[in-house]
Amino acid sequence: MRLLLAEDEQELSRALVAILKHSGYTVDAVYDGQDALEYAQAAEYDGILLDVMMPKLDGFEVIKRLRQDGNTTPVLFLTARTEVDDRIRGLDLGADDYLSKPFDMGELLARIRAMTRRKEEFHPGVLSCGDLTLDRASFELSVPGKEPVRLAGREFQMLEMLMTSPGHVISVDTFMERIWADGDAETSVVWVYISNLRKKLAALGAHAEIKATRGVGYSIHPVE
Repeated sequence: MRLLLAEDEQELSRALVAILKHSGYTVDAVYDGQDALEYAQAAEYDGILLDVMMPKLDGFEVIKRLRQDGNTTPVLFLTARTEVDDRIRGLDLGADDYLSKPFDMGELLARIRAMTRRKEEFHPGVLSCGDLTLDRASFELSVPGKEPVRLAGREFQMLEMLMTSPGHVISVDTFMERIWADGDAETSVVWVYISNLRKKLAALGAHAEIKATRGVGYSIHPVE
């Protein structure tokens, strides 16, 4: 499982990364709120460990923006702030759990397990963007009034990544890591698959389009 750790105390961060990796997690560590937001938007994580008091953006602002953008990744706040109002604010903004510093590592690991289990239990069968829907069970892409189109495996994986978080740019490297992990393909294969998916959206007359952000990656957006 892949976790994002946002903690500005670097000594604590290094210790947490070591323990989490020893426990079988893959961990990306960042040290300020802006990086936390950008990492969470650019990649898919099974859970986010988020400090509240961080440079650039605090944890409250990070989760607020993520939830506004439709990002449902489970978030566990780690913070020295123990006031009830702060806990209520964090939970109201969309946090899944709240752990006050100092904490016991056993409890942290237990809460991470519980948090990631909840994510596994919530797995919507149909994704949508505009009038476009993607059925995760049948691999079928459809719009109202048109015959559905069944996607091939990697086409489905790519569009699933895009439609899980409409509007979020997914980098070419992320596509390569998740879909062509064997390392046998060139990065140009991403463009080829994007081109094929665009043709299928056009054939369906979908009110959704895949946009390119030069030098960054691709995202899907509804079209009015």
